[in-house]
Amino acid sequence: MSTRENNNVVVGVEGSDAASTALREAARIAGQRGLRLDILHALDFAPYGFGGPYIDVGGVYEGVEDAGKAIIDEARRFALGIDPNLDIHTEISIGSATQWLIDSSEHARLVVVGASASGKAATAVLGNTAVGVASHGRCPVVVVRERDGAVPTDGPVVVGVDGSELSAAAVGVAFEEASLRGAELVAVHVWSDLGSAVFEDVRTAALVPQSLEDSEHAVLGESLAGWSEQYPDVTVTREVYLDNPRGRLLEWSAKAQLVVVGTRGRGGFRGMLLGSTSNSLIAAAACPVMVVRPDQA
Repeated sequence: MSTRENNNVVVGVEGSDAASTALREAARIAGQRGLRLDILHALDFAPYGFGGPYIDVGGVYEGVEDAGKAIIDEARRFALGIDPNLDIHTEISIGSATQWLIDSSEHARLVVVGASASGKAATAVLGNTAVGVASHGRCPVVVVRERDGAVPTDGPVVVGVDGSELSAAAVGVAFEEASLRGAELVAVHVWSDLGSAVFEDVRTAALVPQSLEDSEHAVLGESLAGWSEQYPDVTVTREVYLDNPRGRLLEWSAKAQLVVVGTRGRGGFRGMLLGSTSNSLIAAAACPVMVVRPDQA
């Protein structure tokens, strides 16, 4: 089933500040778009070395389950405080939160996950949840972090474009997001990952055809062709850079409300999920980052 046919936004909660940030954004998106909000909580028995309800010792299962119900109840109240008209579904289960979110993504419009602000805490959260869900989610996954104490709701939607077929899904989703948000779309194309210093050297600069940059503008234009006709309400700004895709997109995240990237591509965006660019974005971007797999057009 295409993710466009699904009518729900999925978010996991576990009582942390990062999860609350994700819940706030998920509730906002669901409310504005008339989608159901699915709030999931995975019971965590790892600290107790506990094997499940059938070998309960000392009432561990009951205690953890009660705590989970309290987290879910609070999450429901929190979401209704954002939009009292939300259609909310809640669920508690035993097992890996990451795997549950991945499984749930097969029948979701979006999955939203939170990430800590910076440093070692961010690495831990990303390693356990955000990278796993973004890498294997079957619908677009939004990794959310606050900027100046809030998730930004103004500024453009920014999309990384590499000219490959694999980035087409990201471009299409970015146009849709810009239209839904009433935002400008900034299409960023970085055509080299060699580093600007290489081209500043007169010995190597002479090897670069004069028309190369013009051809890269054409690559970007071809990648966007047709989408402006489908979304005539979206104003598009094109940005072509020589190098440093990670740095360029991080810079844009400071003034954007969303950055959209595909899972992988060519050139400067190769290995977007497993490489340094994507990990840097979802670990340090100043706005939410949406990761789109090639089959999610």
